[in-house]
This record gives sequence, C-alpha cells and structure tokens, in this order.
Amino acid sequence: MWLLKSYLKPYWKSALFAPLLMLLEVSMDLLQPTLMARIVNDGIGKGNLGLIQSTGLWMVIVALIGLIGGAGCTVYSTMASQNFGADLRNGLFQHVQKLSVRRLDELHAGSLITRLTNDVTQVQTFVQMMLRMIRSPLLVIGSLVMAVMISLKLTLILAVAVPALFLVLFVLIRTSFPLFTSVQSKLDRVNTVLQENLSGIRVVKSFVRADYERQRFARANQDFTGIAIKAGRIVALNMPFMMLIMNVSTVAVLWYGGAATWKGSLPVGDLIAFINYVTQLLFSMLMLGNMLSFIPRAQASAVRIQEVLDMEPEHDQPENEAPLAEAALRSGQIIFDNVSFAYDNDRKDYVLRNISFRAEPGQTVAILGATGAGKSSLVHLIPRFYDATEGRVIIDGCDVGDIPLDALRNRIGIVLQQTILFSGKIRDNISFGRPEATLEEIEAAAKAAAAHAFIRLLPDGYDTDLNQRGVNLSGGQKQRIAIARALLMQPDILILDDSTSALDLGTESRIQKALRTMMKQSTNLIIAQRISSVVDADKILVLDQGIIVAEGTHEQLLQSSAIYQDIYRSQWNEEDVSYVNAR
Repeated sequence: MWLLKSYLKPYWKSALFAPLLMLLEVSMDLLQPTLMARIVNDGIGKGNLGLIQSTGLWMVIVALIGLIGGAGCTVYSTMASQNFGADLRNGLFQHVQKLSVRRLDELHAGSLITRLTNDVTQVQTFVQMMLRMIRSPLLVIGSLVMAVMISLKLTLILAVAVPALFLVLFVLIRTSFPLFTSVQSKLDRVNTVLQENLSGIRVVKSFVRADYERQRFARANQDFTGIAIKAGRIVALNMPFMMLIMNVSTVAVLWYGGAATWKGSLPVGDLIAFINYVTQLLFSMLMLGNMLSFIPRAQASAVRIQEVLDMEPEHDQPENEAPLAEAALRSGQIIFDNVSFAYDNDRKDYVLRNISFRAEPGQTVAILGATGAGKSSLVHLIPRFYDATEGRVIIDGCDVGDIPLDALRNRIGIVLQQTILFSGKIRDNISFGRPEATLEEIEAAAKAAAAHAFIRLLPDGYDTDLNQRGVNLSGGQKQRIAIARALLMQPDILILDDSTSALDLGTESRIQKALRTMMKQSTNLIIAQRISSVVDADKILVLDQGIIVAEGTHEQLLQSSAIYQDIYRSQWNEEDVSYVNAR
C-alpha cells in the first residue's frame, strides 16, 4: 500500500477521474435493463409504439454516455498507471544507485533486473486494473440493489451464489500467493544465468562450454516453467468454478422466475430485467475474481520491490558534514590505522588484518602481493566502497566515515581491476567524471594515458561509438581509456588497481612517466602484479594473506624481504633485470 500511496499521489487527479468516469458508465449500464423492461411491459405488452421508440432512443443516449465514461476511465487509468510505473522504476533505480557495494553484493544483478522490469510491470498492471476494474464491484452492488427492487424472493438465490464465489476466490488466492513468490525467484535465476552467459560469451566459446551453458539455462528455465505452470493451473481453476456457479444461478432464476411469471406475479419485462441484472452481477463477480487472482502476483512483486527500497543507503550525510566538507581532501594524505576488514558481517573471515601505513601527497605507494592477498580490498576502503571492520582509514586527518561521500569520491580517481566502459562515444567515456571537460583537456588526459595515438586512428576519433562494454576495443585500449578517465578528474588521490596488466612494458613505462609529471602533487596508489610496475614507487607494500609483511623501496626490499626477492626472481631473467636497473 505504501508503494501505491507514495508513487500514485502525484497523479491523484487521473486516479480520481478514472473511477468517477467508470461510475458514470456503470450507472448507464444499470439503467439499460430497466429501460428494456419498460419497453416489454408498457410498450410491447400494450402495443404502445411511441413509448417503444422514445425509450429506445433513451437507451441509445444512455449507451453513448456510458461509452464516454468507459473511454475516459481507460484514458485516465492508463495515464495514472503508466506514470506510476515510470516513477516507481525510476525511484527504484535511483535507490539502487545509493546502496553500498556491500548491499549490492547481497543482490544478484539478475534479481535486480527482474525487480526493475517484471516486478514493476506487475504492480503497474495491478494499478491500472484497480482503477478500471472498479467497474466490477460497482456493478455487483448496483445489480444487487436493482435485483432486490424487482424481486426480493428471487434475490435469495444470490445469497447462495455470491458467498460460494467469494469462497472459491479466497481459496485460490491463498493457495497461489506463495507460488507466485517462487515464480519471481525462479525468474531471477533465469535472468542471472542469461546475464552471466551473455557477459562471458567469449569465455564460453573459447572453452567450448556452449552445451553446458545450454543445459544450465535449460534447468533454470525448466524450474521457472514448472512453478509458473503450477501457479497458473491453480489460477485457471477460477474461471470454470465461476462459470459453474453462474450458470447454476441463471438456471435457478429462470426456473423460479418463469414460474412466477406464469402465475402473473412477475411481469415478463421484470423477469428479463432481473435476468440481466443477475447476469451482470455474476459476470462482474467473474471479472472481479480474475482481478483478485492477479493480486498474489502483484503482491509478491510489491514485496520484492519493497525489499530493495527498504535497504538502507550509504551513510553519505554525516552530522558534522559542513566543517569536514571544507577540510577534507586538501592534499590527499592517507593513513591506515590498524585496519582490519571482513566481507561477512559476523567477522569470521578477515581479508585484511592490522593494516597500518601512511601515504603522503606526491608519493607513489605500490601494493604488491599474490592473487587473493587483499590488495583490491585494501584500496576499496579508501572511497568507502566498503567500510573498515576495525580500525580507521584517515584522509587529511579526517576519518573517511565522517566525510560526505560526494566530497570524498570527487577527489579520488580510480581505475578498477576490471575495466568498465559504457556504450557511447569515446569522449563521453573519458569525460564520465567531468562531463564539462573541454576536448583539449580530454586529449591531454588521453595523451598521458597513451591512448591519444590509437584514438586518432579510429574512424571517428574521439566521437567513435563504443559497443556495450567497449567490446570493439582491445583489452589494452580499454585500460588506457579507463586511465584517461581517472586522470581527467585531476584527483588528489589516484588509485590504479592492476590497470596496466594488458599493456606491454614499453606502453606501461610511458604511462608511468606521464603520471610522474601529471600527478606529481597527488597521492598515487598502484596495485600491480609485475615488478616493472612498482620499481620506481616511493614505497612498496608487500601483502601476504591480508597482512603487510614488508614495506620499503625496491632496493630496500631486495635486501630485506624474502617474499619480494622470490617475486623478483620469478619474474625477471638476467636481460629483464638489466632493463629494470636501467630505469
């Protein structure tokens, strides 16, 4: 109900006009059997042709007024429901953007896509049905009143039929609700498998695993189909039961009503009108049943949407925001004060333990270690993708938890381990963090990232369109564009998370020289797997299983750290050593 109230409120006029116009249509529909009874009783029965013509004309006028009401209800209900759905989808998307990375980790991408699309559509359809299907309860009430006015005794038949219809509806809704919840969960799985397959299609093809992927998708699809059929089978029982009750009721009315007409206690026209009202009532009950059977689907979808909206967003507005916003990130000093971190809330498996180090403005600090040592986890604590479990991360004397997220992240440039580009022009990808940047500034950042040369050779240069995820570029080209994107922000803190792994040594060396010139005032953190990427760093941190086991310059670590010496020997032969020493 909260979803309906908050997102439907801006369109209350359309939501109000729709049922009012439907009330007009229902009123006109309820007049028709009465007018018909008048034609039969007073027109045909008494041979009054003028009454037949005048009443028939009134029936046409009433039908036209009803048409206007029905069409207006459709227009306004569509406007209200479509705008409701658009706002809900937009609100849900905006809320997802505010969720922390930890929160997003709890939700699979496939599940989020389902909630933003299918679940929103289900709720939107329910809103439209609710605004339009007010016709059914109004006709039920109106037809019942009109039927009672014609014959109270015959109306007693409905005293049995209507409760029976409600009982059927209650059982079906109660049985189908948990099934439709499962249907949406199974659809999540289908979308997740589909997204993983399409994202990793090159891996699938290179490892010749198309058959396995087909089987995996077939299993997910079959699970979804099975539960959907089971839920649909229960809902499908609604129509046969409704039709049975309706037909039995109609036969009973004809039986007892015909006898009353034969005895002369009920005029033929009144019997025809009564049958029309009963038919309207039962058909309205049938339509109401179809609408109510949709409630479990909409309710299941609304619950899933509400789960996301109830997730607490990142804390980006600390109480002492104003003074810290001015003081934070003046230069970019970074201090890790006995920091430990675990992805799980119960703190069972620490990824980082007792990390303490200092990075000064103008320094380049390299982080080296084996895969899984915790390098990426460490730098993700700086822009608060995650919060430290224990200890403090301090920037310019301020705990990062006390700095507004926008103020914090606007001064940090980061190139992630997995290069992410967006569909659109190359210039738009480079200026992603600074949309107002000029072409000269974009080119300068591209030159520093050794990307300008290959961009110029593309058909449209900086206006070249990238396909989804930049698949029309090589891995090294994508990395260089990502580096240019970070450099364009001119950040106080630059984080390069293994961002040159796809580059040759010569290109990497040119980029590092450009960084030393362009980012000499910044605090630079570089995660690398190769010794060549870190030899010129002012400080190198060696991580092993989440612990800093060595710290120093390249020369110092060659003398003092056995782990660093092993890494060095494993990567360089004598010719490579000469290349490193020459640098």
